[in-house]
Amino acid sequence: MGLLDRLGSNLKPRAPSTSPLPEDPPVSASNGPSPSLHGVRLPPIPKLPSLAEALGMEQSGGPGPSAEEVLASYHLPPVKPLWLNANYAKHIVKGNFLTLSAKPKTVEMGEWVAHQVVDHWRMLITFIRLVHDKEDDGTSICNPRKCPKMSAGANHSFTWLNSRLQPVEIPAYEYFSLVQRYISGKIDDATIFPTDPAGVSYADNPAFCTPVPAEASGQDWIGKRSGFPPNFFEICQTIFRQMFRVYAHLYWSHFEDLYTLDLEKSANSCFSHFILTATTLNLLKKSDLEPMQPLIDLWAALGTFPQGSRAYETANIEVGQLLVQKAEQLASN
Repeated sequence: MGLLDRLGSNLKPRAPSTSPLPEDPPVSASNGPSPSLHGVRLPPIPKLPSLAEALGMEQSGGPGPSAEEVLASYHLPPVKPLWLNANYAKHIVKGNFLTLSAKPKTVEMGEWVAHQVVDHWRMLITFIRLVHDKEDDGTSICNPRKCPKMSAGANHSFTWLNSRLQPVEIPAYEYFSLVQRYISGKIDDATIFPTDPAGVSYADNPAFCTPVPAEASGQDWIGKRSGFPPNFFEICQTIFRQMFRVYAHLYWSHFEDLYTLDLEKSANSCFSHFILTATTLNLLKKSDLEPMQPLIDLWAALGTFPQGSRAYETANIEVGQLLVQKAEQLASN
């Protein structure tokens, strides 16, 4: 029995139609050789300015663009995605997810980052398998026909380095396979994520002791006291960047599937928690968030991101409030 058959009794009517996906041709041999599944290398991440910086909002001393102008700069489709309607941006629980993201005082930062990586991957893999695993008839929700490239709407697409270290566009289904292999391989590598409990250390709590000063040599890094390698934090940033891309594709291409299976509130809860963690721990840059910036704006306006959090500071509150108003107008019509 397939997944959809097992969940059949929980299916909801499909949501109102959203903007169709761009009709891009499937990647063929002319686009470059197929990526190797072994020795996976991730594409370099360009250092792009954030959308706010590109608009001059942070450099200009004069009045910035209006909420309508900023919303237009996102180049959203004429029919807005379902997840931008405030009525579909709700969560399964109420509370402050920031309490789950902020590091406790006595936990060493490397240990906390490692915990967050593993925990968020555990939550995301559930949604990946939902759309990626094949049914009894050999079909899957995410497939090369429906998702010929790894994209987040018409304005953002993501590439992977093939065996020749060339960035190529590949179907989202194949990208998901590579991401699972890459992230699982890193987490299971004891040289990156050590599992020996004897190596666990604790952060010094200034309330009870004098903090141990950094080594005189200056050779210190996040996680060193617990046995994590020097490049540990950079690896975690890359993992979070890849997880964000998966979330972005899920929202732009499969949110209606999640809604039909009554899982949209679960996805919203996991993703908003993910954004709070990523911004609180500096695991993602502002420019990384651009594919989902409208939803970040909306959640900030709805109070999902508490004031003072970095996620809230990343958002454009006026745009979020405008989206809330549009949802109310749509509901009243």
